[in-house]
Amino acid sequence: MEFETVIGLEVHCELKTQSKIFCTCRNKFTAEPNRHCCPVCNGYPGVLPVLNKRAVEYTIMAGLALNCDIAKLSRFDRKHYFYPDLSKSYQTSQLDYPLCKRGRVDITVDGKRKSVRINRIHLEEDAGKLVHSEWGNGTLVDYNRAAVPLIEIVTEPDINSADEAVAFLESIKTILKYTGVSDCKMEEGSLRCDVNLSIRPKGSTGFGVRTEMKNLNSFRAVHRSILYEGKRHAEVLRSGGELVQETRRWDDEQGVSLSMRTKEDAIDYKYFPDPDLMPLVLTDEYIESLRAHIPELPEKRKERYVSEYGLPEYDADVLTSDKAVADFFDSCAKDYDNRKALSNWVMSDVLRKIKESGLGEDEPIPVSPANFVKLLKLYDGKVISQNAARMVLDEIWQNDRDPAEVVEKMGLKQITDEGELLKMVKEIIQSNPGPVADYKAGNKKALAFFVGQIMKATKGKANPQKVNELLVKELES
Repeated sequence: MEFETVIGLEVHCELKTQSKIFCTCRNKFTAEPNRHCCPVCNGYPGVLPVLNKRAVEYTIMAGLALNCDIAKLSRFDRKHYFYPDLSKSYQTSQLDYPLCKRGRVDITVDGKRKSVRINRIHLEEDAGKLVHSEWGNGTLVDYNRAAVPLIEIVTEPDINSADEAVAFLESIKTILKYTGVSDCKMEEGSLRCDVNLSIRPKGSTGFGVRTEMKNLNSFRAVHRSILYEGKRHAEVLRSGGELVQETRRWDDEQGVSLSMRTKEDAIDYKYFPDPDLMPLVLTDEYIESLRAHIPELPEKRKERYVSEYGLPEYDADVLTSDKAVADFFDSCAKDYDNRKALSNWVMSDVLRKIKESGLGEDEPIPVSPANFVKLLKLYDGKVISQNAARMVLDEIWQNDRDPAEVVEKMGLKQITDEGELLKMVKEIIQSNPGPVADYKAGNKKALAFFVGQIMKATKGKANPQKVNELLVKELES
């Protein structure tokens, strides 16, 4: 029997607020355990939460960016479960009245476009972090992350492959970073994913028994876990076995999923409205005021790059995958008309420098758009060669300054004077009768020898196009 995979994702994303969701403790990632906690986020008896307004705003902005309807009325609930990372034994979350509902994200996989529906986005608090002893003799709890504001993005079961799941997560990450509501640093745990997976016979519309894999913190882990779990489900059914609804843990080192516990349903958490938090009532004016703060999102930007700048879709996709790079490109494009050439330079050399320098995702590009455009114009005007332009970029990456000054200081100006170059060409030809004979005999590759000799003599400063023209003319005559 042939099966198809049915996947729903629960994406957990920490919001980039200054403080936690119900107290004034700093929302800051740190390696020092239990540095940012207080009686409120640790759930001491008698404390009262005060809702972080910015967390609500960020949730609404995320919802608008993901094409959701924003609820005029929403409410917080208590979700009860007992685990060491949740010191008050319940999590403040939203069940029946989430802030955002009925969204959509479009993805493209293997050239096919598809919409993935979002069931809801709700605001809740994060739990602490368990730190297991490497010697296996105990577990400690770090509550720095407890009560950090978190949104959970719950999809409909519209995803049918590991590639589609990763494409969806990449889109979510890019969109949320564009809006500025989260840094989405998976290595720090600010973007995590639960995978709900089942399989069914191809062509059927029902759903099989689902399993959930918790807290996957890399796209690679998501991809591998889906492939493994789908294969495991199929093997169980083909062998006549029975699947169990359960929560499983993904072991990325071994490449296997392991059973943790039977899967809970909502009724098991004994939800009820939080008596310490009032319902949220929003107006249309307030929602629209937040919509005005959402920047041009990746899809719209891609469309503009193709229609307005005439870029290929591939270029537009690469340039818009990071907001800092896209902003840099747009700033340069205001003063540089050859957008395709600009795109080539940004995709090759700027992205190369970002990688080489280990520039963080939140760090600005150290070269100003104005100086980068000046550099390109020096190259276009044949003042410097392409190699020299890259040398100048290396220099101004460390210390942003006028490229013309760097060219002058480093002596990188191209030799374009035809008389000076012709003199060198004639000397090189006269000094190398063997390669001249090779060229005359039809070995056109000998031309590269002469070009190399002249570039060596001028330390790369000779204009290569002009050198080629003069060499061909002299050799042919």
